[in-house]
Amino acid sequence: MVAQIWFITGTDTDVGKTVLTVLLARLLMEQAEPFRAIKPFCSGGRTDAEMLFRAQQGRVSLDQINPWHFRQPVTPLLAARAEGQRVTLEMVIEFIRSITPVPPKLLVEGAGGLLSPLGDGFGARELIVSLKAMPLVVCRNRLGAINQARLVFAALPSGASARARLILMDPPRPDASTSTNLEVLAAFLGRQRITRLPWFSAGIWEPLSRHTKSQLERVIS
Repeated sequence: MVAQIWFITGTDTDVGKTVLTVLLARLLMEQAEPFRAIKPFCSGGRTDAEMLFRAQQGRVSLDQINPWHFRQPVTPLLAARAEGQRVTLEMVIEFIRSITPVPPKLLVEGAGGLLSPLGDGFGARELIVSLKAMPLVVCRNRLGAINQARLVFAALPSGASARARLILMDPPRPDASTSTNLEVLAAFLGRQRITRLPWFSAGIWEPLSRHTKSQLERVIS
């Protein structure tokens, strides 16, 4: 697939993947770019996919955004098994090809962290490789971020790791490391590959400021 595909993964669950995907979708909407923002897997509810539906102003259906959704709030592999379903890497790739716009720009949000099993024998890492996507690694900017971010970059295949970007999402209550994590990580990854974003909460639906737009454009440049 010759496309601009960004895969939003994370160092863990609940680190801000959906917030980032929503913000990027809103940016591309403002730029009138043909694109899709999808979250193939949801477990325990479709709130994240519903947020992407809102961000795209209903231009794609909820089922196009989120084709696989399960009741149990556990990793998608186990949630699917609990419902007697089986999802393969080939099924996901075929679905993504079917909904990719032309010219192709695609935001794909994963579920959980990079190595969380999404289906039979694959997770976000295998999808990133198959799609030749640029990994956007989201990490909560708090104590532990340095180790967590470096582990994810080390777990990516070398080609994907070399082009990956890190997005540090500030927590609602900063700790002693929030102001220093970026500087330390820059020594390992390079400053140009790291973007720090503030805590948004409900503010993700407010008009995007010039500074926020600039930061988001940097993420997908």
